[in-house]
Amino acid sequence: MLMRHPIAVRGFTIVELLVTVTVLGIVLMLGLPNLSAWLQNTQIRGSAEAMVSGLQLARTEALRRNRLVRFNIVDTLDASCNLTATGGNWVVSMADPTSKCNVDPSDIDDPFILQKRSSQEGSQNAAISSSAASVTFTGLGNVSGALLSSAAGVMQISVTNPSGGACQSAGPMRCLQVNVSASGSVRMCDPAVSDETDPRRC
Repeated sequence: MLMRHPIAVRGFTIVELLVTVTVLGIVLMLGLPNLSAWLQNTQIRGSAEAMVSGLQLARTEALRRNRLVRFNIVDTLDASCNLTATGGNWVVSMADPTSKCNVDPSDIDDPFILQKRSSQEGSQNAAISSSAASVTFTGLGNVSGALLSSAAGVMQISVTNPSGGACQSAGPMRCLQVNVSASGSVRMCDPAVSDETDPRRC
């Protein structure tokens, strides 16, 4: 008859647990600055992508409806709103939304808002600086009138994050820019990229 020996069950000692927690804490402390910069950069990208979406929506609606549709940067989304070149909120409408940004999207109520977005939707630290507060797309999809005589386009929207630091290459922030050409094309680019063969270059 075979004798069976009981299997010894061994857990963690308090010393092993303390060493594990200490190593984990050191790893987290080393990665925290990178995580913070990544989160701040994510807000820049989120805000820039929201601007691109709003501009593309305005152009698409202008083509679909065969009429003028505006993309407006506004300071607030309430009844006291004004057009601004430095706000993070935007409204796509068929008329000037000044003092009417609180109106729900509608095809029958002035200013005929199609969509709006608050800067607080995931990108509250992103800072917007635009060459114009509004751009209007025609039924052909191009921009109505010339806002700027610039090779980069008729409208440039710079997206930064001052609370996260300076833009690259001097700082950790990967700032972005959204350009609208006279033909109505919308493009997001990186002003820190200098290589002419890089498609991210502005």
